[in-house]
Amino acid sequence: MFAEGLQSLLRDEFELLGTVANGRELVEAALESKPEVILVDISMPVLNGFDAVREIRKSGSEAKIIFLTMHNDATLLAEALRCGASGYILKQAAGEELVNAIREVAQGNHYISPLITSLPPESKTKQVKKTITPRQREVMELISQGLTMKEIAAELKISTRTAETHKYEIMETLGVETTAELIRYCMRLGLIS
Repeated sequence: MFAEGLQSLLRDEFELLGTVANGRELVEAALESKPEVILVDISMPVLNGFDAVREIRKSGSEAKIIFLTMHNDATLLAEALRCGASGYILKQAAGEELVNAIREVAQGNHYISPLITSLPPESKTKQVKKTITPRQREVMELISQGLTMKEIAAELKISTRTAETHKYEIMETLGVETTAELIRYCMRLGLIS
């Protein structure tokens, strides 16, 4: 329903190339139709918005990216900017603000919703030395589904020891101590669905 509402809102102002149901479809559609601007959500099934944008960027696409999300969170805003976003808008603000944001971003500017209550300190966005790798994100997703390390290893065709190493590196990077904390943290940030 939200996607349909967006389409009717934007159809009068812009040429819409399509909508997708998950992050994997987003990557495929972006490469196929080469849009000028892409609206993406952080919490998407199959492949979250951050990873989808990274894959789109890796492919060489120069499409402008706007995250349209319910997350009013400085950490997520910083992550969006790190993976190449030009805009970050809260879903509650969608409407005229979204139209303005798309125009701004299409002209090469950045747009961050004034409704964002806390902006990331610049030093914080630039200081991230350790990041979660795509393989570690796969491990997190499988952990969140309740799989054991042995099951994760079998699923990813790696050794159990390698799966455990990924898990502990993730926990160290994120500063969490238990699996439950890891899952809560990742769900809050939209890193896993």
